[in-house]
Amino acid sequence: MTYQAQQAKMYKQEGTSFPGKTYAKVVLEPAFEEAKTHLLAPMMAINKAHLVMLKEQGLLSVDEARQIANALQKLDLEALRQSTYTGKYEDLFFQVESQLLELAGDLAGNLHIARSRNDMGICIYRMVLREELLATFASGMLLHEYLLQVAQEHIDTVMVGYTHTQQAQPTTLAHYVMAMADSLERDLRRLRSAYENCNRSPMGAAALTTSGFAISRVQMQELLGFDEMVENSYDAISGADYLGEAMVAVQLAAINLGRSVQDLLLWCTQEFGAVRVADPYVQISSIMPQKRNPVSLEHMRALLSSCVGTTNTVLSMMHNTPFGDIVDTEDDMQPYVWKSLAILDNMYRLLAAVMTTMQVNKEVLLARIKGSFATVTELADTLVRTDKLSFRTSHHLVSHVVQQALKQGLTADQVSLCMVNEAAQQVIKRDVLLTEAELAEALDPVHFVKIRTLPGGPSPTEMMRMIQSRKTRQELVQDWWQSATLRCQRALSQLDHTLSTWSENT
Repeated sequence: MTYQAQQAKMYKQEGTSFPGKTYAKVVLEPAFEEAKTHLLAPMMAINKAHLVMLKEQGLLSVDEARQIANALQKLDLEALRQSTYTGKYEDLFFQVESQLLELAGDLAGNLHIARSRNDMGICIYRMVLREELLATFASGMLLHEYLLQVAQEHIDTVMVGYTHTQQAQPTTLAHYVMAMADSLERDLRRLRSAYENCNRSPMGAAALTTSGFAISRVQMQELLGFDEMVENSYDAISGADYLGEAMVAVQLAAINLGRSVQDLLLWCTQEFGAVRVADPYVQISSIMPQKRNPVSLEHMRALLSSCVGTTNTVLSMMHNTPFGDIVDTEDDMQPYVWKSLAILDNMYRLLAAVMTTMQVNKEVLLARIKGSFATVTELADTLVRTDKLSFRTSHHLVSHVVQQALKQGLTADQVSLCMVNEAAQQVIKRDVLLTEAELAEALDPVHFVKIRTLPGGPSPTEMMRMIQSRKTRQELVQDWWQSATLRCQRALSQLDHTLSTWSENT
């Protein structure tokens, strides 16, 4: 087949006018499906706000504004949500515009005075993203609240703390869970920052350079519930860092959460025996009757990893794109943004449920730490105090004790003062001044934890102080979230009220 014949065949298959069959199938149709689900509501809000602004700036008469308002209110949004892509219109924007023209005549075309799909599209994306960020933030706050409750319940649950996956020092489950809570608090701070940089209005930038019409960009910002405006009109339609910032925040949050989920899975093993996931979150084996598989945690680990991958997709799609209006950062990218936030949102809520219902085997954890040599840091510290040794010398002496105990198959709580003195004779050429009582106390993991009262330490008193401090901060964060949520909701509700008032005055 000649090239010309192949070309003719392709035109016959694809059509000779926009959109080509394959282009419509693989690009426009999926974009339309996403748009009618996620973008229709903010699109309508922007239409209403722009109409109010045009009327108040004197660019539309009261009667003209009322006619367009009536058309906006008559749009069958549910029918739009149920519609399928036909190729008659390029996208949802033009389908909505066509219906408005049918309802209000050519006058509806004035709704597009001083605006472009460029600033309008970015505005829509920002409105969707801010809503998704607030929803995810709320689930993160819920998890944070439950983590503080778990920590308070386990202030006295003494356990081995690990470094390099090896037994290190005694700590408490509260200390570990509070570390999770503080990490989550930082994640929420990053999500809040992402929200604040996202919640800025690009409207009025139009295609690129604003407009010669005397519109009010500030009024558009206020009508749509934005906190600020992206002042530079080029930046308003070109900048995609608000997406990147959100994705980096989500990515770090997913990574941080995944590390703790991995620990919980280890703790669920019979060999570790620390925690038991509640029945609603485990599955049995089809062949092994004894199995209680903590699949909820496995799903979390996998989904959090997929969340990291999805955020990387967004960042990769942004990479090396021109700094201007470009489709790379628009319809094809946005679903990945929404998906990553949805995953994180779900994982916050699932982990909250799993952690607040799991059973902790306090007895096993305490027995393990009592026999562990993780306590001997305090023995070295005690010898510095009782015998005035340098810490390095004391460290060397205690290392000898540990080596001898391991050779004899002894646990830490079986170390005797005689063994300490044998090591002391080798290292400092004399017996230590340490007493039997002081030795027992130094090797007691509960004592170890109790005296770690420095800020951030695991002692019960310090843990209670930290929990109360976090609860206070949590209230302030809750207040911010509620204020931000209400600001957006009230702004959009006021738009509907304004247009309804116009209709009533007809």
